[in-house]
Amino acid sequence: MSSEDQKIVAAVLARTPGAFEQLVARHQKLIWHMVHRMVQQPEETRELCQDVFLRVFQRLHQFRFESTLSTWIGRIAFSVASRHLRRKRLPIVDLGESDAHPEAPIERIGDGFDLQQQCERDDMLAHLARVLEGLPPLQRTLVTLYHLDELPIVDIATITELPEGTIKSHLFRARLKMREQLQ
Repeated sequence: MSSEDQKIVAAVLARTPGAFEQLVARHQKLIWHMVHRMVQQPEETRELCQDVFLRVFQRLHQFRFESTLSTWIGRIAFSVASRHLRRKRLPIVDLGESDAHPEAPIERIGDGFDLQQQCERDDMLAHLARVLEGLPPLQRTLVTLYHLDELPIVDIATITELPEGTIKSHLFRARLKMREQLQ
């Protein structure tokens, strides 16, 4: 458990002005990605993220420092998004915006920038994103947590309350589906 987590939890519980806003700022990106990968609707994602942080605020006194704060908050986010999908009767498992390049490519032409190569790369990334979005919500979420957010399987297991073997199996199947669609 990091001392940063302990400090922020103590500050929020003591109702220190701005403490909860710091907690939200530290974890909002992970929560947004996780929830959005599951529900795929920006407006629903916004509402669900607000619900997640409301639950975090209401239940922070129950946090026992048995995991990292991000894992605990991630578990709440996964639970909120899963319940939302069940309420909408959407399957979680299939049974049978990039700010990496904020400047326009035309502005980088003079400094060794290869426009054709960048366009091909952008096309490939867009295709990869479409393939990822086509996965069932659980597999999409697991792939995102493991490959994009770089969380270890043990943390993903804590967040999703799935056995590590089940997570590995879903990751294997998801990568297999993605490989087939990318070829």
